[in-house]
Amino acid sequence: MQIKIENLNKVYRGGKYAVKNLNLEIPSGMFGLLGPNGAGKSTLMRILVTLMKPTSGKVTVNDLDLAKNRKEIRSMLGYLPQDFSFFSKLKTYEFLDYAARLAGMKNGAARRTAVDQMLEEVGLFEARDRNANKLSGGMKRRLGIAQALINNPKIIVVDEPTTGLDPEERIRFRNLLSTISTHDVIIILSTHIVGDISSTCDNMALLNNGQLAFAGSPEELVKEAEGNVWQIEATEAEYLEINEKYPVISTIPIDGGWEIQVVANDINGYFGKQITPNLEHAYVHFMENKLNQWTTA
Repeated sequence: MQIKIENLNKVYRGGKYAVKNLNLEIPSGMFGLLGPNGAGKSTLMRILVTLMKPTSGKVTVNDLDLAKNRKEIRSMLGYLPQDFSFFSKLKTYEFLDYAARLAGMKNGAARRTAVDQMLEEVGLFEARDRNANKLSGGMKRRLGIAQALINNPKIIVVDEPTTGLDPEERIRFRNLLSTISTHDVIIILSTHIVGDISSTCDNMALLNNGQLAFAGSPEELVKEAEGNVWQIEATEAEYLEINEKYPVISTIPIDGGWEIQVVANDINGYFGKQITPNLEHAYVHFMENKLNQWTTA
């Protein structure tokens, strides 16, 4: 499976670009999508799942043109939007059964088996007879995940999938997607939780102002931040100064002050040491340095 995006634009009234001159190839496996609010991530995903038409440009899925083969491409899709909702009067298993019907599962016996199996996989089997609108926030999110996966789609697009999930549930979900991604499937994961991408995705893209700022592996992005992440031991007064000067990633109270992680080229005399960056550090470094230069170019 492969998605190829060529010169894609989405322009709203008044000439505002939500997506601008985007060129990107998305291969099989887990693909992470990062970017600040308003970067164009949700617009791109809505275009890919055929809910929105681009102003110009081309998207192909295994050489099928999205503009000409919408029905065929829709049959391959599973989608979990950030604002997922469902019919309040349906029980959990009834809603998932309904979603399976919409996804094209016509055989009743096979559909019921698939529904029970999916409820088990997302940890909702014990709640199968509970009204869907009575589920907790995290359980509702798991039900949304289940409906996106129910018919074994070839392309799975999920927007902020682990919002509202506790750490155990997030791990369960990431493991589920990782298992699915070993097949010839594309999973596009858009999230502000950088750890969801660093622990699951082989490839990623970073969007800013509707444009592609970075495409590659998480390791490549992390490499760009090497030598620019510091751990500083600071007094209370120094902490206030540092917070004004540098992007602060984390703060931990220690005797007499704080242990702070910052992204900076140099810490100008503060007591600290360079540390190995992770993807969260790399994302902040890219946003603060490369994108400031890139957006003004």
